[in-house]
This record gives sequence, C-alpha cells and structure tokens, in this order.
Amino acid sequence: MVTSRRRFLGLTAAAAAGLTHAEIAQACRRVTSTMYVGAYTSQAGGGAGIGLAKYDTASGKVTSTGSLTGVADPSFVILAPGGRFMYAVNEQENGGVTAIAVDAPGKLRVLNRQSTGGSAPCHLALVAGGKYLLSANYSSGDVAVHPVKADGSLGARTDLVKHVGDEPHAHQVVADPSGRYVLAVDLGTDSVYTYTLSTAGKLALKSQATLKAGAGPRHLAFHPSGAYAYVANELDSTIAVCAYDGASGKLTPGEVQATAPGGTTNYPAEVVVSPDGRFVYLTNRGHNSVAVFAVEGGGASLRRVATPSCGGDWPRHLAFDPTGNLLFVANQRSNGITSFQVDKQTGLLTAGPTFTTPVPVCVLPV
Repeated sequence: MVTSRRRFLGLTAAAAAGLTHAEIAQACRRVTSTMYVGAYTSQAGGGAGIGLAKYDTASGKVTSTGSLTGVADPSFVILAPGGRFMYAVNEQENGGVTAIAVDAPGKLRVLNRQSTGGSAPCHLALVAGGKYLLSANYSSGDVAVHPVKADGSLGARTDLVKHVGDEPHAHQVVADPSGRYVLAVDLGTDSVYTYTLSTAGKLALKSQATLKAGAGPRHLAFHPSGAYAYVANELDSTIAVCAYDGASGKLTPGEVQATAPGGTTNYPAEVVVSPDGRFVYLTNRGHNSVAVFAVEGGGASLRRVATPSCGGDWPRHLAFDPTGNLLFVANQRSNGITSFQVDKQTGLLTAGPTFTTPVPVCVLPV
C-alpha cells in the first residue's frame, strides 16, 4: 500500500500526539456522508422542509447543511436506486407525494407533486424496478399508485385501493424480498395485505393476514432470508414473528412478545433488521428506548436482549448507515437524532452524539 506524503505526515503527527493505534485507525477511516431528515412543517416549531445534513461515519456526529424548502410535511422520504431521485410524502389532509431530483449529494431540486387521492400519506415504496411509487394513506386507509417517469417525476395516479374494515389506517407499504408482491400494513384493520401490481399500475389483492384484534400493526421488516417478517404492533406494544411464503405471498403470524418491560405505556414505531440478519431493532415510544432482539432459529424466533435509552423523547424512526456500523434514531418530541455505535457481535448499542433538529420523524443516512 502506498501512503501519500500528506497522509504519512498526518499519521506521524497523530502518533506524536500520543494516539493509540486504534485511534489512528479510526482517524484514517473518518469520512463524511450525507443524511436527509423528514419532518413536519405545519407543526409549531416544525422544520422548514427536508433537512439536509452530513455525518461523520466514524463518530456518528451529524452537522446540518441546510434544508430543501417548498415541500410540505415531508414526514417520510426515500431515495431511488442509484440515488438520483428522492420521493417525499406530504402528510396532510389532502395528501400528496413530491418527486425531487438529487443533483449532487445534499443538492435537491423539486420536480413535481401529485395528489395521492387520500389523506395523511405516511409511507412510501418504489416497486417494480422503480417504475411505480406506492404510498400508504393513513387517515383514509388506502394505498395509492403513481408511475415514475424517466426524468424521475411522477405521473398521474393509476390506482387507489381502500382497505375494508372498521377504521382502516394504512401505515406502511413495502415490496417483498423477491419483488413479486407488495405488502401493505394496516393498523386499523389489524391486517397485512399482500397485493400483486400489474404492468398498468393496478393493485390486486392476493391474500390478507390478520393479527390479534387490537394489536395495531404499524410496520414490518423482512429477514434477509425472505422467509420471515417481523411486525411492530403499535397498540399492544408487541412484535410478531411471521412466516412468509415468497411463492404465494402469504404471511402467517406466529410468536408474539412484548417490546418493552411491563408497566409502561408504550407504542412501538419502526422496526429494522441488521444487514447480517442477526439482530432486530425497534423504537419504543413511551418507554423511550430501542428494543434489541437477537434473531434465533434462522429467523424463526426473537429474544429480547436489551432496551437501552433512545437518547431522547418519542423515538419515531430509526435507520442504519450503509455499513451497518451506525444506527440513527429520530426522537420526535425532543427534537434530536441520536447516533449509536453498533456492536455487530452482540447487537448492543453505544450512544453517541445527538444532533438537534426540529421535529425529526424520518432519518435517511446514505
């Protein structure tokens, strides 16, 4: 390996300063990457739009670089494969989705906005190889479909499917690992719906999995094997392990356990699986913790191993950085994003710095 003169002098100075080999190695790895933050803009003290930031990939320290204004209530944001385009919900009574060009990391430009035809969209997914954007309308309990044009902008809605039941509240929409099916999680009907999507952008119901009455399923995350999914139940503070048949798209609910110690009023929010599939992490709003579960039986069961503090109040969303070394938690009510170092062997978290930002509800490190 060839070491540049500047790098050599930097390492020499670090050694002279008394740094350990581990500290020098960390300094060599230290680079910055981009982060986007979804927030509410209509709330008192809310954000100005989509927050722009950079983070230190070694320490997890986050620094603001501004915001993209002109996007109302972008409470959930996603990037298209390749990172050239971003999509944001507009979580308002007359819901919408906004398409955004990413001209460079942290350099955003609004392309267009389309109505979802529903109310309070809160989640998005790109499916069918990025040809369609799906959105989950929470208040109206339906799922909207928009085609994605070659320039990244959104075409007119091709479908709007309402869930049937008492007070449906669509909370998440996600493609299964094979890309053959789309799953929609509905808190109000205690169900997860599996759909197929036609080339014309039309959804057709394939199957419906019903969880315990009153569980309030909010979000799910798949194990890397694709054979299991973990459903965060908001209303009864549980997580359910579900078997998944990728051939038929059928989800079968199984083992259920609490996400926080007893005696606490608690509402789980986001659930993610570590890239290696060994651990599951879930945000506990109320207990104000991150539940850490060890994955056992090849994904068939979970064992809760820790519930460390989330570093703030009302942890909403959480996300890994691309390396899986850092986990970021958006603490909505305390206006901060806390970074955690992830021990990949034990799954345990070590809290790092907290970044102050208004009403963060979605964090997207890239």
